[in-house]
This record gives sequence, C-alpha cells and structure tokens, in this order.
Amino acid sequence: MSYLNGKIAWVTGASSGIGKAICEGLAEAGATVVLSSRNQSQLEEVKKGLANSEKHFILPLDLEHAETFDGKVNEVIQKLGRIDYLFNNGGLSQRSEASETSLEVDRRIMEINYFGNIALAKAILPHFQKQQSGHFVITSSIAGKFGFYLRSAYAASKHALHGFYEALALEEAKNNIHVTISCPGKINTPISTNALTENGEKHGVMDHNQATGMSAEKCVSILLKAVGKKKREVMIGNKEILAVYLKRFLPMSLFWKIIKNQKAT
Repeated sequence: MSYLNGKIAWVTGASSGIGKAICEGLAEAGATVVLSSRNQSQLEEVKKGLANSEKHFILPLDLEHAETFDGKVNEVIQKLGRIDYLFNNGGLSQRSEASETSLEVDRRIMEINYFGNIALAKAILPHFQKQQSGHFVITSSIAGKFGFYLRSAYAASKHALHGFYEALALEEAKNNIHVTISCPGKINTPISTNALTENGEKHGVMDHNQATGMSAEKCVSILLKAVGKKKREVMIGNKEILAVYLKRFLPMSLFWKIIKNQKAT
C-alpha cells in the first residue's frame, strides 16, 4: 500500500464498519485521514485507535445536509492543503418490502445514499480538476448490480451511483481523476442493525448474512489493492458475489430462479 504514504484521504461513514476499517488501513499505510460521519464521539474513538493518531482530522458531516459541503471541503484544504482520495462510504441500508415502505423512507435513502454522495463528490471535484489528480472510491454493493428482497430503495440508490460514477470516470479521465466502485457482498458490519424499516425506524437486528460475512478488515484489504491498481470496479465478498457473474452469463430466467431462493437476511 505504499501508494498511500503521505496522501490525504477523506472517509465518510468512518465511525463503524467498512468505513472504520478503511480509516485503519489508510492510517497503517501512511496516509493522513479525514474522518467523517454524524457521530463525533464514535469518530473520536476510531481516531484514537489509528496509527499516528495525532495527525488525523475529525470532520463531522451529515450526508443529508449538502448545503454544508463546500464549507467542509474548504476546511479540509485549508487544514491539510489538498485532498487525494475521497472514500465515499457513508450510507443507509433497508429492511422492508417495497409495498409497505413509505415514500418518505424511499426519499431519505436516496437523499443519503445517492444525492448526498454525489453532492460531496461535486464539491470536491473542482479541487481535483485544479490539481489535475484525484480518486473517488465509492462504496456500492452487490445490490447495485441486481435488486434483492427488502432492499428496493437501497438497491435503487446503489444502481444510481453506478450510472453517475461511470459517466464521471469517462468525463474526468482527461483530468487524471479516477473512480473505483466497490461492490461488497456479505460483510460483517452493523449495516443491518442501522438499516431502515418501512416506517423509518432502525431494524436493530444483526442479520445472519452480516454476522457470518467476510470481516471488514479483509474487505478493505481487497479494496485498497484495487484502488492501488486504479480498478474501475471491484466485487468483494465470498460466494455471494458469484451472483453478479451469474447474472452476466446465465439466461435471465435461470438467474432469477436461483436468486429467489436466497435468504433475504
């Protein structure tokens, strides 16, 4: 991971799960990390555990409040001089059937997972363009490759990220700006605990799929290797990521016959 040594990397969703593991991996590789999420006390705990903890920077941020992003970007640049990587990892999952989910919940998931995500990228993009370098690293999901039970709005938000960042990568290649989209499968994180139900409440349950999934640390090890190779997309997980390739190569009727028998949680 020597490519990260001395770099400035901003991580959203840094207080737990994959985001916390990203911060740990970046710090271990010698990067200076900007840690962002809504929960400042959790960010403080994460920062304390990082290698060279004194050099990292906590910047609370709420992905539902895009109007604050220009100021946040300026704050990072004034303090650290530049931004080399944005690990746009923050977001919410869902555990509810589409027919029972309020439109408010659909809108909130899209606001955080899609609009908040791309708004922060757009706030940083002029800085990347000016310095003629930069790398967006986006946490999507295998749900960004196909829809699945109890995740209609979540899958929609992740599908949308692929469309936006695939276009952005083509447009900004001339400015030496790169995009890597990661598609994790079952990773052992609190994502299911914090997922929204049909009425916007927390699911509050660690799903079996998460509890038995790949560790966040192994997930991030795979991710950072892919970022170093400037891969456009990387699938991360165990046997569940085979579904992405089955969709690509199998007849659709057979693919959906297989998927419908998979457990939702």
